[in-house]
Amino acid sequence: MAKRAGAALDLGLVRDLTLPHLDAAYNLARWLMESDQDAADVVHTAFLRAARYVHTYAGGNARAWWLSIVRNCCLATFSARRRHEVSLDALDGEDGRAGEDLTHDLESQLHLSQCAALVMKELQNLPLEFREVLVLRELEDCSYREIADILSVPIGTVMSRLARARGLMKKALAATTEHGHEL
Repeated sequence: MAKRAGAALDLGLVRDLTLPHLDAAYNLARWLMESDQDAADVVHTAFLRAARYVHTYAGGNARAWWLSIVRNCCLATFSARRRHEVSLDALDGEDGRAGEDLTHDLESQLHLSQCAALVMKELQNLPLEFREVLVLRELEDCSYREIADILSVPIGTVMSRLARARGLMKKALAATTEHGHEL
């Protein structure tokens, strides 16, 4: 019976550490996995892993601890796919967010939608190491220290990857606009 009480306490701790950052975890997984379903699966797996290894949490930044687990689950999923030679390409199509009512002007909505789709496409085309730093910094507003902790790399590496990622995005978007797409 004592073991059950301890397990319940651990589950409560896992909830306290992860749930405040669940949206960030899903967003990171979505951008790394490039699929809503795969992202949901990875976050679920990460939660189970966090529950199993909550005893390793040494205090400090819970968000960085949790996002590290999510990232590692993403990488493990990629590795497993390569090992089993399973190809699960994401389906092309709209994700439903393009139609948000940002303005009543249909022409402006269409332009914003096209711009967002181009940015998302180019972000998804970035190599994983650059895509993950951009998502963590620009979409999840993580500090350089948090990103370094999540990725287990020095802050200098975070800064250089971020600079490189931004440069690649800028170059890709410039090339896209040169080929007839307007931002």
